[in-house]
Amino acid sequence: QVQLVESGGTLVQAGDSLRLSCVASGRDVNSAVMGWFRQAPGKEREFVAAISRSGGTTYFADSVEGRFTISRDNAKSTMFLQMNSLKPEDTAAYYCAAGWGIITRDIMTPVWYRDWGQGTQVTVSS
Repeated sequence: QVQLVESGGTLVQAGDSLRLSCVASGRDVNSAVMGWFRQAPGKEREFVAAISRSGGTTYFADSVEGRFTISRDNAKSTMFLQMNSLKPEDTAAYYCAAGWGIITRDIMTPVWYRDWGQGTQVTVSS
C-alpha cells in the first residue's frame, strides 16, 4: 500500500495560481498511475487530471484543460498539480490518488484508483 499526502491548498482569489503537491511513500510508487480528483460540497468526486507512470502522457478534464498542468518527479516520489487562472468553480477538496491497472478511459473514474490521500482544500474567492 502507498501512502499519499497532499499539500498546498489555501484560499486564493479568482485569477490566481496555486501549486498542489502529493508526496507518495511505499513500495513501487513509481509504477503507479497518479491522478487528481476534487470534490465540492454536495457533489460527487470529479476527475481533474492524471499522469502516466513515466510522466510522458497526461490527461485532463475539459473543465481544467488549458489552465491546469500535471507533472511528477519520480526521483522524489512527488506529483504536482499547477493550477492557473483559478475560478470560483474550482473550489473543492483536492485528492491525490494512485492506481496500478492498465490505462483506459477508466482512469477518469475514482474506482480505478487503489490508494488515496486525505485531501487539501482549495477555496477560490470571487
